[in-house]
Amino acid sequence: MSVLTTDSGPPEVAEPPPDPADVGAVFDRYARDLLRYATQRVGEQAAEDVVAQTFLVAYEQRHRFDPARGDLLPWLYGICTNLLRRQRRTEVRNLRLLAAAAARTEHVEAPDARGSERVDAQRSVARVARALAGLPRRQRDVLLLFAVAELEYAEIAAALGIPLGSVRSALHRARTKIKSALAAGGPR
Repeated sequence: MSVLTTDSGPPEVAEPPPDPADVGAVFDRYARDLLRYATQRVGEQAAEDVVAQTFLVAYEQRHRFDPARGDLLPWLYGICTNLLRRQRRTEVRNLRLLAAAAARTEHVEAPDARGSERVDAQRSVARVARALAGLPRRQRDVLLLFAVAELEYAEIAAALGIPLGSVRSALHRARTKIKSALAAGGPR
């Protein structure tokens, strides 16, 4: 076990990663992170199925995990992301529905400041949802692994099996498109 030091309090003991063959320990350690990520991508109900399938695939392919290439969590995110690609149509449809629902509120007059802020927030959500739905798959995957799963660039590269430079490039392009959609008011 390694010891992590923090500025505020006693040192924390970091647990070693579980053995990939111990599916129960792997699930206990990483299911919450994967579920949070998948839920943001495809909704709660579909996310549970995707995460369960992620652990099934990870167990079946445990012999392919190479600790020298990185930690177990990015490998699991890679499996999860591959499974989510199969859910892409659902994801894009949900983003478009979110954008359409928020767009319906654009014409509503807000009687007070709080209502106005809520309408503005809904409009921003609609623009971001439209921009996310319009991103190429790789850019969306990289952006969501960075923003939702909070992975580092190297972990994203390991999760998606792409070079680090491709992660940086895809993330930069995705951020630029999202910022542009927010700044310009996005397509209506």
